[in-house]
Amino acid sequence: MKLAVISDLHSNRAALEAVFAHVRGLSIERIVCLGDVVGYGPDPEYCVDLVRGHAEWCLLGNHDEALFGGAEDFNPHARAAIEFTRERMLPRWYSSGERKARWEWLKSLEKQRGEGRFLFVHGSPRDPVREYVLSTDGFLNPEKMRDIFAHFAGHEVTFAGHTHQPGVHDEELRFHGLDPREASTTMALPAGRRFFVNVGSVGQPRDGDNRACYAVVEQESVTWHRVAYDYRATMERIRDTRVLPEVLARRLEIGK
Repeated sequence: MKLAVISDLHSNRAALEAVFAHVRGLSIERIVCLGDVVGYGPDPEYCVDLVRGHAEWCLLGNHDEALFGGAEDFNPHARAAIEFTRERMLPRWYSSGERKARWEWLKSLEKQRGEGRFLFVHGSPRDPVREYVLSTDGFLNPEKMRDIFAHFAGHEVTFAGHTHQPGVHDEELRFHGLDPREASTTMALPAGRRFFVNVGSVGQPRDGDNRACYAVVEQESVTWHRVAYDYRATMERIRDTRVLPEVLARRLEIGK
């Protein structure tokens, strides 16, 4: 088994293209997505089309869900991006079949997927779409983490995105982050033990490293890859919309 797991693309075409090229370079045939294909960025249609065409399956992220259920609980910048995306993608009676197909595809996304010892969600096993599992939860909120592990539902390893914080929580509630000096980091996932794995974000990294991040999963290991991309191109695309907030461009440069 060798599976490329991407998440939190956030309409960032340049980052997604770079990651897909990296996956091809590793000769990995299976790609899956943990959600948040849209939101924040300037190219939602392109990212939806690329995932629809090349990912084996995709889960529902909270930004994808907000297109249909509303973004009232989002911060103003995220809410503005959802409104921008909805205006771009919402089909009208005169819309093309392709625009309608994108919309229906996003509406049809499932919330979780199990495969062998692995459970895949966007947020957490307790709330597959919206719950944040933070890198600090093991020592600041241990009861939360114990309950999350209790919701693995027969699986040993849960993979998620959502926080944009790549790394692993082990059963002792310790969080193991990535080495920022390396282009790739591998950690073991031994059989018989439980782990909560965050695969990081393709389109909007937030751990101080502005390179796109995704994970390659094997039966007893996970490897994160950092992929440099032309973030300045996405920054300019955001500014060119004259709608998306400037902060959504600036944060791509610093990875925060």
